[in-house]
Amino acid sequence: MNKKEKALRKLRKEIRSGIYSYLVLRILENGEMHGYAIRKLFESLTSGKFVPSEGALYDILKSLQKQGLVESFWVMDVRPRKCYRLTELGKEVLEEIKGEINLLKDLIRRLEEVRE
Repeated sequence: MNKKEKALRKLRKEIRSGIYSYLVLRILENGEMHGYAIRKLFESLTSGKFVPSEGALYDILKSLQKQGLVESFWVMDVRPRKCYRLTELGKEVLEEIKGEINLLKDLIRRLEEVRE
């Protein structure tokens, strides 16, 4: 692997880690879901171009749960499924993070305008 590939891999991992966490919180803002449904929604919304691996998604969910932002519970359907939902703390944190995401979107847009 050359330097460019190493740099791209590292930066993509860093960027995606935080973005995936934010997006999972946004997805759960619309209601409780199980991990597979969250992953399928990523696939659907991005035409499969921006989807965390199954392992990465469950690591994100565990991390968000450890921080108290989401909670899990079991649903006994056709088969037992572990579902996730936002906690009150998760809702509060998400509202704060939305503001930061909007600032970043605006900054990126402005930087693109400068380049044109």
